[in-house]
Amino acid sequence: VPAFWALAAAFAICGATTNGLVGIHFIPSAHDHGMDQTTAAGLLAVVGIFDIVGTVASGWFTDRYDPRVLLVAYYAFRGVGLLVLPMLLSSTVRPSIVAFVVIYGLDWVATVPPTVALCREIFGDDGTIVFGWVFASHQIGAAAAAFAAGVIRDQTGSYSLAWFGGAALCAVAAALSWIVGSSGQRQARRDSLPVPM
Repeated sequence: VPAFWALAAAFAICGATTNGLVGIHFIPSAHDHGMDQTTAAGLLAVVGIFDIVGTVASGWFTDRYDPRVLLVAYYAFRGVGLLVLPMLLSSTVRPSIVAFVVIYGLDWVATVPPTVALCREIFGDDGTIVFGWVFASHQIGAAAAAFAAGVIRDQTGSYSLAWFGGAALCAVAAALSWIVGSSGQRQARRDSLPVPM
């Protein structure tokens, strides 16, 4: 059903913009700007630390607010972060790059609780199985972005187009998250699903 494909595509973009882009290419991109690899790895570790805080907070928010709104906000923040990242990278650690890694860390897995909630709300008891397939799309997105960013770097000598492309994908993910539908539309989709025998 369309709701599944919207969730899967958005979550593929989630994987592309976390594991695929930042997880794989942040350190070499920072190194391209003159930053020591160990320093860049330390910054990436900060992303991991704040990921824990962001994910727990996102679960709390998901219990209280429309998961679609949360996903739109998360993907929008992520897109803005990727858009400005090429301007933040330098040979030294500046407050701006520290702010980026903290905010990106808070956003890293924040998309999971609202995505799980939407799978459960739309697909009922099958929501956990559906989320498994949605998560598979996350890994496909990550693999595709890791490969594409490497090609971009090899062909252009810079990661800038990869970061800008990731930002554009986040805008798509935000739109897809919104069109999953209002509560009434999600109920109608759920009612139209075949009843398991």
